[in-house]
Amino acid sequence: MQTNELVSRNIRRFRLERELSLGELAARAGISKQTLSKVEAGVGNPTVDTLERVGRGLGVGMLRLLTEWGTQVHLSPADGASWRASPAGQARHLDRVYGSGYVRTQLLRLEAGPELSVVEPDGTGTLHQLYVVSGTLEAGPEAELRVLGAGDFLRFPGDVRHCYRAVGGPAVSHLTTTAPSVPQFARQGDDPAEPQGKVR
Repeated sequence: MQTNELVSRNIRRFRLERELSLGELAARAGISKQTLSKVEAGVGNPTVDTLERVGRGLGVGMLRLLTEWGTQVHLSPADGASWRASPAGQARHLDRVYGSGYVRTQLLRLEAGPELSVVEPDGTGTLHQLYVVSGTLEAGPEAELRVLGAGDFLRFPGDVRHCYRAVGGPAVSHLTTTAPSVPQFARQGDDPAEPQGKVR
């Protein structure tokens, strides 16, 4: 993975968690909004000093901006999916998650409606793995929504605000949530043992 892409994703993630605009973070960091915008877009070439300033503005160390937290959005569409022989039959690999903690699995059924269901962030380091069983669903982080059909799979961070909405009729999906027993990085008020998300 390119360093610029990693830094870009982390800055955007931390900024949205803290509900800061680009201008607000730039002011906190003591850099121009244009510079921050380029760095967050992954097209800038930030110096160590710039990263240190952005980290301070976000309240995290610079190394946090250079660490892969494993929570990027990953889409595996049904079209072109690869099925392979396994002892139990044909299998399609969806995802693999490392680490210790707990796993919660459930079916999610949504009725079509004009409004997105907004879910507040779960505990730090939480991941959602969403497989659409039937219908069409719009889902994912608030800033990176994807439209999914039956057979599509989406992994996305659950520790940022995320949304769900059935499109054109009812939708059923299988939702697996993984949460580490120890937070990857601390945020005030986090309880790593219990998901914090609440639907608004």
